[in-house]
Order: sequence, then structure tokens, then C-alpha cells
Amino acid sequence: PSLYRLTADGEEFVRELSFRRWGKFLRYSYLTADFTDISEEGLYLVRCGSSSSSVFRIAEDVYDRGVWQPVLEYFLPVQMCHMRVNEKYRVWHGRCHMDDAKMAPSNYTLFDGYRQGMDSLCKYRPGDPVPGLNRGGWHDAGDFDLRVESQSGECYKMALCFEEFGVDYDATTIDQTRQIAEIHQPDGKNDILQQIEHGLLTVLGSYRTFGRLYRGIICNNLRQYVLLGDAAAMTDGKAGDDDDRWVFTEDNPFREFTTAAHLAAASRAMRSYSEALSKEALDTAKELYRVTRAEDRACLAKLHAASELYLTIGDTGYLDDITAGKDLILENMQFCSWFVCHIFHDLRDEEFKSAFRSALVSFADTIREMSLETPYGIPYRPKIWGAGWEIQGLAVNYYFMHKAFPDLFPADLLMNALNFVLGCHPGSNTASFASGVGTVSATTAYGMNRADWSYIPGGVVSGTALIRPDFPELLVFPFLWQQTEYVMGGGSLNYMFLVLAVQKELKKL
Repeated sequence: PSLYRLTADGEEFVRELSFRRWGKFLRYSYLTADFTDISEEGLYLVRCGSSSSSVFRIAEDVYDRGVWQPVLEYFLPVQMCHMRVNEKYRVWHGRCHMDDAKMAPSNYTLFDGYRQGMDSLCKYRPGDPVPGLNRGGWHDAGDFDLRVESQSGECYKMALCFEEFGVDYDATTIDQTRQIAEIHQPDGKNDILQQIEHGLLTVLGSYRTFGRLYRGIICNNLRQYVLLGDAAAMTDGKAGDDDDRWVFTEDNPFREFTTAAHLAAASRAMRSYSEALSKEALDTAKELYRVTRAEDRACLAKLHAASELYLTIGDTGYLDDITAGKDLILENMQFCSWFVCHIFHDLRDEEFKSAFRSALVSFADTIREMSLETPYGIPYRPKIWGAGWEIQGLAVNYYFMHKAFPDLFPADLLMNALNFVLGCHPGSNTASFASGVGTVSATTAYGMNRADWSYIPGGVVSGTALIRPDFPELLVFPFLWQQTEYVMGGGSLNYMFLVLAVQKELKKL
């Protein structure tokens, strides 16, 4: 392999690269070359035989512009439900789904997996129009549904971005009174806080209406479900008609505790933006924590909720609840370690802290060993769908472990995970999973405009899939959700968090 620099006069040979044979992973044999000593700013590429890399830039500000910003500038506004979304001379979609929603039929399973039990768990009967649900939320990928974990999860990741990295960015006008968003038209307000507000409007709106969370809101028939294009054309906007979306409810303690954690964090972010919304989010989180049954897997989610409620309120009773669950935590480090690290230094039980620290050493060894299994320096065991999202999610959790214990969890994994998403992944298609980011990116994606063979900047696709037994595939084809789907509840926002985390680490160097 050789390194070239791109200049005004063409390609300039820099040097041959020393390399080592890493070994075989999937169906490929890997070589690794190190040129970290190259510091001159500019555009470069690597050639090896007849193959060449995409063009890449070496510069101190390489992550500063046009990397995480498209998530806030484009993807989140375009996905907004119950809004008209404009971009100068273009309308992404009209004000949609203003007739939300009807109560779903009882004892019914929808084609997309939503299931309504015999009891609606509220005062509304099947077929009743349910008020208060036509505000806020984001369409999930190309499906146009609003799942509670997607809505609260978006709020949560944005709250963490705001809290950890102080994101203050204004490129969009969001008018909740007129229900209009204007892309690339600043309004003097922090976009990330306006978007958290938008998510809370749907989650808290359902809680006001039902006295509980919804499972989700979704199209009621298959013909409507598969429609693409302008979301405003899916229904007529008149409540009570046959085209109204259905709202499903469920008794799901795991989701209720998880949403409580999300709302508690969102409450912290909202303090400087909307005192009323901050209070309502916190009151709802506390109520969910109080009334939800802690059983089976929900016990783990309750510990997560306790950590976020403690960070929001400072009530040491929540720390006591975490300490009371210490055996469960030590048995489930993969699930619990990151959020316990977030509040570790405030824990008062020294015996538990010592045991947790010891368990972290073992967990760090496991992550290190799994990272050595691949040439990418991250835990990556390919599967059919969603591996890219899992790597991002792992890296977000890893950040909090690195922050609390940098001696056990070095920053390398954060950078390797971001490299993976931006193109350093298996297969002949080395496009960035983040649409519109990178020299080559996934610009044919499974979003609401997939029928146009198009994309939404800032959307992050699921990424390279595994064709058994060992073939990594990422086709340029918009109808494969297994490879090119966008998603809400973490996909793009985990990527945004990861970019900001790497930026923070690079500034330490």
C-alpha cells in the first residue's frame, strides 16, 4: 500500500506504507498499515495494487462541520410528525396526521407486530377517537409510526448530547403554535432543546390522555402502511374517519421504567428552556417509577430509571435503590455498567463500589478481547441486521465507562467505532453509514423517500449485513431495510453523540 496526497497539480506520492498481516476475518484477508505520523493537513488516499480508498482529509477540524450537524439540520426536522416541514423552496411534507388517533381494536395483532390486549387499559373503547395525540413526535424510518421507545429514546439521546457536550446549535425555525418547521431558517433558539420539546409533546400528551404511556400510533391497514411520499396525504386530517391511525396501549414494565429514565434526563435538559415541560417530564418519570411493577427484566430498567432520577433530583433514596440491586447489577454488567458508572462516584456503599470496580476490570477485559477478534478494533460479530447501530450504541455506553474509569476503558474504542460507521467496515462497499457525510455515503436509503432512490442527510442506515456464512453485503438499493433503513430512538443520535465524544477526546491530545 502507498499513500498519496491530492494537490492542485494532481496526486502526489507520499510514501510506501509498512504493513502487517492481520489475518482472516469473514471471507477476507486483512493487512493493516499505520501512517499516524502524517500530520500535514490536506486530502489523501491509499492505493494498494489496483484498489484505492475513498479520499479522506487530515486536519484538526475534520469533525467540526458537516459531520454531526446534518442530524439536527435535516434528519430530525424531516422526520417530524404533526408538522409541515419546509426547506426554502421545497416542502418535505405537509402538516400530517392531524386526525390522530383512534383506539385500536381489542385482542388484535397488527401486521407490524403491535398487539392490543382484551383491555384498552384506559377509558377509551375500541374505535373511539382519542384526543391529545396530534402533537409532537417523529416518524419512524419509512413506516410513519410512533413507538414510545423511539420517541422517548430520541429525547434521551439529545438530552445526553446537550448535557455532556453543551450542544447549542440553531439552524431551524420550529413553530409549535402554527406547527411549521423551516429548515435552514434560524429562530434564535437551540434546535436540540426544541427537538426534545417535540418528542416530549407526544410522550407526555399520551400520558395526559391515558394516565399511562401508549405503545404506539400506526397506520391501520396495509395499503396505508406501505404508502410513501408526503405524509400529509396519508389521512384526510378529519378525526373519526376510517383512515385515522390507531393507537395501541400495553402493560410493559420494562418500557415504562425505560421511559421514566428517558423523561428524567429530558427534564434536566428542559430546565433552561421550558420550566413547565421540565416539571411535567419529571413528575411523569417519578410517577412511572412509583407505580410500575419491578419484575423480571424490568428490574434492570428500574435501576436505569433510578440513576437518571438521582441525577435529576439528587434524592439519595434512588442511590439506595441502586445499591439494593447490587447483586443484579454485578450479574448483568453488560446492561448496567454504563449507567452505574454515570453515578458511581456518588454511591455511598464502599463494599459495593469495590465489587463493582472489580467487575468492571473483568468487563473491560471482555471488551478488549472481543475487539481483538476483528481488524476494526471493536466488538463486532456480524449478523443479518443492525450491527452498525449496535456498535454505535455500545460506543455511547462505553463513553460513560471511559469518563468514569479512563484507566480501564481507553478512548480508542470510541474512535474505532466512529471509523467503522464512517466507512472502515467489511465488504466492497465502504460507504459511510451516515447519509451525506463522507466522500462516499449511503445516499440510496430506506427512508420515507426510498421510492425516489434518495436519502435524508443525517440519517444513519443499519449498515452492512451478513449473507451467511461469511459474505458482508451493502447494496445500493433502497428497499432493503436490513441494510439501508433509517430508524428513530438511537440510530442517528447515537452517531451524533459518538462524533461529539470523539471531538472531545481529540481536543485532549
